[in-house]
Amino acid sequence: MTSDDTGADKLQPIDDLDPTIHSLTRMKILAFLAIVEEADFTYLLTQTGLTRGNLSPNLRKLEEAGYVQIQKEFVDRIPRTLIRLTEAGRSAIQKYQQGMQRVLDEFLKKK
Repeated sequence: MTSDDTGADKLQPIDDLDPTIHSLTRMKILAFLAIVEEADFTYLLTQTGLTRGNLSPNLRKLEEAGYVQIQKEFVDRIPRTLIRLTEAGRSAIQKYQQGMQRVLDEFLKKK
C-alpha cells in the first residue's frame, strides 16, 4: 500500500495547521477580535458566550503566541482589561485560513 492509498499525503496539510488557532474556543476569540478594533474582557465574554474560566486561559495562550495584546488599566478605580488582535495574530489567521483551504481542497478533490 502506498502513501496515496492510505491518504497520508492528503493529511499533511492538517499537520501544518497552527495548533494555537486550531481550537474552537481560541478560533471564536480570534474571529471576534478580527472584526473589532479592541474589546474589553466583559464584552468579549458576553459576545463569545464563554465562561471566565474558559476565556482567561485561552487569552493567555493567545497572548503567549503573540496573537493578542492584553492591556490592563483602571477606569474610575475599576479594573478594565482590553484585548486586541496583533498584526502577528492577523497574519496567523490568514495563514490558518489558507491552510484550512488546502486541507479542504485536498479532501474535496474528485478522483
